[in-house]
Amino acid sequence: MVPGWLLLLAMALPPGATGAKDCVFCELTDSTQCPGTHMRCGEDEDCFTGQGVAPGLGPIINKGCVQSTSCGHEEPVTYMGVTYTLTTTCCSGHMCNRAPGPESGQLEGVTAAGLALGLLLFPHLL
Repeated sequence: MVPGWLLLLAMALPPGATGAKDCVFCELTDSTQCPGTHMRCGEDEDCFTGQGVAPGLGPIINKGCVQSTSCGHEEPVTYMGVTYTLTTTCCSGHMCNRAPGPESGQLEGVTAAGLALGLLLFPHLL
């Protein structure tokens, strides 16, 4: 049988804290919106958002999983016949590369608050 405090701790951990994580994936696009789809990353990968620029043109973006060693690098990519400089920005949390919105920072707070409340209500589990 699993001790109650261990079960509570496991439930409080964010989904990406145990190795592989889910990230948002979307192809290169010049849209300001990139809702994307869910993608499972490998254990040695991080979520990323790529932002590309080219002189005189609007930005392009893409999202997905990338090897941690590729984070922060610039590389040329061709989109619609134009070569852009794409910079990859990584993050390490579960679905951390999703579009910012009201729910983005709130889930982590709910998880932490749930853990704190559980420890206050059930101190004998420690």
